[in-house]
Amino acid sequence: MQNKKIKIFIIAGEVSGDVLGARIMREMNDVTFVGIGGENMTAAGLNSLFPMADLSVMGVIEVAAHARTLMRRINQTVNEIIEMRPDVVLTIDSPGFAKSVIKKLRKMPGGRELINNGLKFHHVVAPQVWAWRAGRAKKYARTFDKLYAFFDFEIPYFTKYGLDTVAVGHPISDGLLGRKKSGGAAANEKIIALIPGSRMSEVKRLLPTFRDVAHQLMADGYSGYKFIIPTVETTDKYIRDQIANWDVKPELVPATARYDVYEKTYIAIAASGTVSAELAMLHIPAIIIYKMNPITTWLVRSVIRVKWVSLVNILLNRGVYPEFLGPACTTENILNAVQQLTIPSVRKKMVDDLKTADDLWRRPDGAPAALIADALRKSVK
Repeated sequence: MQNKKIKIFIIAGEVSGDVLGARIMREMNDVTFVGIGGENMTAAGLNSLFPMADLSVMGVIEVAAHARTLMRRINQTVNEIIEMRPDVVLTIDSPGFAKSVIKKLRKMPGGRELINNGLKFHHVVAPQVWAWRAGRAKKYARTFDKLYAFFDFEIPYFTKYGLDTVAVGHPISDGLLGRKKSGGAAANEKIIALIPGSRMSEVKRLLPTFRDVAHQLMADGYSGYKFIIPTVETTDKYIRDQIANWDVKPELVPATARYDVYEKTYIAIAASGTVSAELAMLHIPAIIIYKMNPITTWLVRSVIRVKWVSLVNILLNRGVYPEFLGPACTTENILNAVQQLTIPSVRKKMVDDLKTADDLWRRPDGAPAALIADALRKSVK
């Protein structure tokens, strides 16, 4: 029988991790949580140490530009962990920040004392070592005590280095698979969802492309289309200011209402990331795009080991969703793909392909948040 109240320091660095973190917290409402999260974890009762947006940077150049802020946040987090004395530090994605915090904890006397007294480090989301930088698996084994992967095929990459790894299924499959699509977009109004991502850096790079695509579609006679952009709290004002100058005026909706939008979406044009899995689970025809700093793009291309970036394409080993990345992310390519997805037979084939992936997203023994919560409890003696 548990004699003390479990204390967990939880860290999420982006929207998808914030959603999962909130679900884990709700599965453990008798546990004390302190840490870093966004609006979802705040709604679940977390008083975030600082805004989650401070961790939402990606890419070599982008991280370098925010180095001073990140270092300050690392120090702040380490000090809070030492003061709180948690049983477990649970990090969700944002591996660079997580590893920096753990590394610093191990160097500080207060941190070493906690570790010697049983502090454990658990991490959610296995890096895609099967796609690139396989050496990360060994580094993860040196850093974390337990890893929660999404898929069974990922486990051997880490257990061979002694890292306790379990598969919990993809978190967003809980509640998405089997969700019925609305018929609202089948009549006069066809919704195109423009999804620029949750990080400010990617929003700034992709928004001009979304503008050009929307304007050209209108010029080409697609007047029956309605454009909707889901926004997160950290990007809403920037997007709102930018579209004020567009000839086409998309409707902005909060990310918390995005699934209602996706259910009515005719075609989605989305930044590469978690959203592509969400769209795949909802069987929404989509086009995946991404732009990065040219140096980051070159570095990624030099080490990538898979043909695709969309998880559904990787799982099925075929290009279900068209992808336009880096220099291929042009208005012309996207417009051509949109035109293809107006053809009924092309749409039907894509949706049929997406349905074949349904059983790959989830596990039969429970939802991800519940499985993680159960493992966390068992890890605290």
